[in-house]
Amino acid sequence: MVVLSFQPVQFPRTDCRCSVRQARVATTRCIIAEPSGVPAPLGEKTKYNDGLFAKVFMSLFARKMEKFAAKEVKKNKKKEWWEIDYENFVDVSKRVMQGRSRLQQQQAVREVLLSMLPPGAPAQFRKMFPPTKWAAEFNAALTVPFFHWLVGPSEVVEVEVNGVKQRSGVLIKKCRYLENSGCVGMCVNMCKIPTQDFFTKEFGLPLTMTPNFEDMSCEMAYGRVPPPFEEDPVAKQSCLTEIFAGSMANPNSKVCPKLQA
Repeated sequence: MVVLSFQPVQFPRTDCRCSVRQARVATTRCIIAEPSGVPAPLGEKTKYNDGLFAKVFMSLFARKMEKFAAKEVKKNKKKEWWEIDYENFVDVSKRVMQGRSRLQQQQAVREVLLSMLPPGAPAQFRKMFPPTKWAAEFNAALTVPFFHWLVGPSEVVEVEVNGVKQRSGVLIKKCRYLENSGCVGMCVNMCKIPTQDFFTKEFGLPLTMTPNFEDMSCEMAYGRVPPPFEEDPVAKQSCLTEIFAGSMANPNSKVCPKLQA
């Protein structure tokens, strides 16, 4: 019988500011193609060089989401998995939103996430990662390398959970999903709420995501119980018309319409 003692673990800081050449050999690989090696300034779209790992996940998510997506207005030739890029992935996300209420959008994402797991995975996760400080910090450390294809560069940071400071936070520097979609509703309904609910309810490990719509960063806090939607500040967030002029943003609405449906 093996007894595991869960002791606080100090994870090394994971910074995603390596060069493109270094990225090919680094464990936590960057995919930013900007000369600076960091996300582009606010108002400019960051350029990425997506490798095989990123392409595989984009294709997998896009194909799973296609089941719930509205049909394309202009029927295009079906792409092979290696031809799917981030814009295709975002386009599928937008079509999943069409004709669905806020709760229906969130439910669709939940179904997609469950479909990507083997049977019994949530129960196994609960056994392996009970809601402890160690589990929260461990999952924060895993988030940085495994989700950079989806949200861009991030790093583990210290957060406060129930009055205790721990390194179970992840700071996303400029969310790739938000800057490519340009939609508050997509951020909240297709990412924030479904991800929070999935970890909190399915995996039993609380997670709170706090997007900053002024600079497009986002803080993830593992171990922190998320507030009800009605009490969350994002519930009153307006469209980002100043940053995403000409996008799906509605300049005449005080609250993003996608959050009201």
